[in-house]
Amino acid sequence: MLSRCLVGAVRRSSRTAVGQPSAPAAAPDLRTALAVKIPGFQEEVKAFRKDYGSAKVGQITVDSLYGGQRMSLVTETSVLDPEEGIRFRGFTIPQCQALLPKAAGGSEPLPEGLFWLLVTGDIPTVDQVAGLSRDLAGRAELPAHVITLLNNLPASVPPMTQFAAAIAALNSESKFARAYEAGVARSRYWEETFEDSMDLVARLPVVAATIYNNMYREGAAPCAPDPAKDWSWNFTEMLGYREPLFTELMRQYLAIHSDHEGGNVSAHATHLVGSALCDPYLALCAGMCGLSGPLHGAAVQEVLVFLDGMVKEVGEEVEDEVAEAYIWRLLKSGRTVPGYGHAVLRLTDPRFTCQREFAEQHLQGDPMIRLVAQLQRVVPPVLLAAGHFKNPWPNVDAHSGVVLRHFGLHEQAFYTVLFGVSRALGVTASLVWDRALGHAMERPKSLSTAELKKLVGAV
Repeated sequence: MLSRCLVGAVRRSSRTAVGQPSAPAAAPDLRTALAVKIPGFQEEVKAFRKDYGSAKVGQITVDSLYGGQRMSLVTETSVLDPEEGIRFRGFTIPQCQALLPKAAGGSEPLPEGLFWLLVTGDIPTVDQVAGLSRDLAGRAELPAHVITLLNNLPASVPPMTQFAAAIAALNSESKFARAYEAGVARSRYWEETFEDSMDLVARLPVVAATIYNNMYREGAAPCAPDPAKDWSWNFTEMLGYREPLFTELMRQYLAIHSDHEGGNVSAHATHLVGSALCDPYLALCAGMCGLSGPLHGAAVQEVLVFLDGMVKEVGEEVEDEVAEAYIWRLLKSGRTVPGYGHAVLRLTDPRFTCQREFAEQHLQGDPMIRLVAQLQRVVPPVLLAAGHFKNPWPNVDAHSGVVLRHFGLHEQAFYTVLFGVSRALGVTASLVWDRALGHAMERPKSLSTAELKKLVGAV
């Protein structure tokens, strides 16, 4: 709540009314559009801190300290409201789907258009997004040493480990690191951070596709990006998937997984490491290491294990009463229902909802997708009846795995890499603004249990 209030106070004066797109900027490219935005927002934050810097926002409880909520962050790119869900720069997922540019004949927003929105706060034009797609395609080539690294890693090294290793190795290309060593002024830190971020967003699909092809397609080299195609289209072709509907799914997937406020593990880890003025490659590497955890990006794999186990025990097509009894047995055995609940949300995850709508429109014949829909009906009442569940509603992990599997992408260990390619959009956009606003190195105060007991009068 503290983070949401603070971010909202900063942002409300700088955005258009909710649901109303900003007037398209005249800037022909993303860097120019960002350069126009930064000075005004720097002055706004400076004035806000001058007038309200000593104001207190909320209180932190002992339970919050032990539960991990030690502090709050200022995050410009998105806000996660417990009762409403995610807003990207003030826009909900349905609003982004309606307002952001789409591929010809498509209905899902282009992720690079969302990246423009995350970076600038403005809804881009079709021409601006097309130019950004071309720019990313032109930056996508990997240096030879990264290709050599990936080609020589054994298949026993998990995909996310390979992904993080490649990002760390790309650090040799950091423009920010070179500029910092050359003594660039602090006011210009954002510029080379932006260039590194653009290079990362461009190269990560090639890194991911190389890993996928080495592990699952007998080393087939990814095809070169086509400047005439959008970022997702190039990515799916590099993976060897050329079905237009899968490309459309990936446009949605890469957009909705991009950002989820600043306090989640991958976003916070990127911010934390970046606050020490590490270059964006090393900061993102830290974030991807966090994303690989089973409580974060790898949660979708646990959902699929749960679904497969349920099918094995009771079957694929069962009555609601049978499914309900299975969920009760699961809970009474001391286990949880993967894909249900969220640390912040107190409603059905809007990312789940848009994937559900995609499946209802295009994939109705898939029995596993029907099972997910059935569980959406069955599970929340059981969790509520069991008690002690603040949020019994499905999150994005409850659905994202089955739609990927529907299209033949069965390699579950790779799903987190897809998540990582998407999450890079949000965390690098945030990192650019961290540098533009001169955020200090993060250093929360830590207390021992003995000190904490004294503070609250427990001893």
